Amino acid sequence: MPFIAVAVALVGGVLAVIALMPLSLFLRYRAGTARRPARRWVVAINLLAVAISVSLLLLVAGVMSAWVPMAFRYALIGLAGGCLLGVLGLWLSRWEMTPRSLYYTPSRALVLAITLVVAARLLYGFWRSWHAWHSTPGDGSWLAASGAAGSLAAGALVLGYYLTYWAGVWSRVSRHRRTTN
Repeated sequence: MPFIAVAVALVGGVLAVIALMPLSLFLRYRAGTARRPARRWVVAINLLAVAISVSLLLLVAGVMSAWVPMAFRYALIGLAGGCLLGVLGLWLSRWEMTPRSLYYTPSRALVLAITLVVAARLLYGFWRSWHAWHSTPGDGSWLAASGAAGSLAAGALVLGYYLTYWAGVWSRVSRHRRTTN
């Protein structure tokens, strides 16, 4: 009896996560396009967290390249593309300088595009992994056939965007702080 209860709870949890995914994406988009004050300590924490994430992604991609051909290369290409999008994002953001603070509003179109790329890649990754798992011969790697390198590229694209974006916000905050003091 406890096994059935655990299985039902597990399946129910997975279904709840899947059902709430559209709401989660909408809320992420809404939060990502809100006008915010550029607080130095928040920017520093975000920049450090994204830098650590980029380092871990590249480390995992390097290790994963032993089983998934071109994983590291795809991660680097995605990271470079994300950095270019980050520069574009800084250029498209709206900046408001007041004597007391600096405010910024990220580009709605760019945030929506990145959110949709991540959502599409997640859906495609689930579908392709399921398909590869069932159709890969016994001696083949279903992980390599699942498109894991493409998923790394999509993740690296997002991390590259945020790394460049937060570095640019840090630069703007520092410049604003020097001019107001």
